[in-house]
Amino acid sequence: MMNWNTLISAKRFGLEEFHQERHENRSEFQRDYDRLVFSAPFRRLQNKTQVFPLPGSIFVHNRLTHSLEVSCVGRSLGNDVAKAILARQPELQNSYLPEIGSIVSAACLAHDLGNPPFGHSGERAISTFFSEGKGMTLENQLPAMQWEDLTHFEGNANAFRLLTHQFEGRRKGGFVLTYSTLASIVKYPFSSSLAGKKSKFGFFTTEEESFRRIAEELGMKKLNDNPLKYARHPLVYLVEAADDICYQMMDIEDAHKLKILTTRETQDLLLSYFPEERKAHMLKTLDFVSDVNEQIAYLRSCVIGLLIQECTQAFLNNEEQILEGEFEGSLIKHISELPANAYKHCAAISLEKIYRSRDVLDIELAGFRIISTLLDLMIDAVRSPEKTYSQLLINRVSNQYNIKAPVLYERIQAVLDYISGMTDVYALDLYRKINGNSLPAV
Repeated sequence: MMNWNTLISAKRFGLEEFHQERHENRSEFQRDYDRLVFSAPFRRLQNKTQVFPLPGSIFVHNRLTHSLEVSCVGRSLGNDVAKAILARQPELQNSYLPEIGSIVSAACLAHDLGNPPFGHSGERAISTFFSEGKGMTLENQLPAMQWEDLTHFEGNANAFRLLTHQFEGRRKGGFVLTYSTLASIVKYPFSSSLAGKKSKFGFFTTEEESFRRIAEELGMKKLNDNPLKYARHPLVYLVEAADDICYQMMDIEDAHKLKILTTRETQDLLLSYFPEERKAHMLKTLDFVSDVNEQIAYLRSCVIGLLIQECTQAFLNNEEQILEGEFEGSLIKHISELPANAYKHCAAISLEKIYRSRDVLDIELAGFRIISTLLDLMIDAVRSPEKTYSQLLINRVSNQYNIKAPVLYERIQAVLDYISGMTDVYALDLYRKINGNSLPAV
């Protein structure tokens, strides 16, 4: 069984030899949070698509606002879980357990850092470039494990790479975050060869030993050695729950603002989480608010509060199984019947009316073409760097990416680092310039 005393460590990745216990008001995990907020990759999230196209006349969520909201919910989940566990096991009071809220909050802040531009279509564009597109010609030039990394490209694994990899000119250890924060980000703690059809995995082959080192230090349960697989770090469930709660609720609120869902539809969806008595009280409260958007915001906040309580209880009810590494599924799938049914209904409506809406599909189509084109040109450039056009493209890439590495796989990874780090606007601008549709001012 995994142990809370070892699962939470303030040791920093890349600075292990300097590890020491600090006694300051701002904990090491709060330092993680601050370090992420002030980072360039985090700022770039403000110009990356969440679901809907980035703002026109109506401001909808982007990756930055989503991550901030997930972080707030994650902090509440972590604090509530810590309080309940300490009531059960007061002997953990002097451990790092009271810091769970800070750890989960920081991990939530970082959970989408590895996502490429244009939402989840960006991930699919990268993976299918290799599995279905022009990148298929590379299969015979790479070892099987590296090929699996490319054909199953995953934003979560890319986030772990971004946070731990030593890019050119940067310090060892990447962001130098604590072991526990890094482990809390990895939703799928296994290699790409175990990804299957879902294209979910936790680390590229280049970061496998880094994850192994973290997992062994924290006492995470190893399920398989080759290919490598661990049970999740328990706090991953809280990070995942915060994400599940936020994207479902905020996508519905955005859909209402964009008039994809009517006010009545939105109210009915949000009220369906509650029993009749609570619902009647909430409807009375709505009588005091005339602004429709404020009414929806009130109902959404009520649902988020309820789901925080439900997911906290689900974690506590299954704590032993989670520590044993035997818990299956997400916390949201283990909440009580009424909110569980409401959540499933919201998910079904979101799939039907939101994720398949024309605006969402249009941005996915555009993103697919832009990323596929950039990949095609950049991969060709690193495969044939002696060409004049290749040199022009390579010289455009930031020096932090090892685009001239001696090994082909490392050059391909440098291309993926470069493209996945782009904002939507930057990727579109580069695409236009490469195609001759946009020229710099003369």
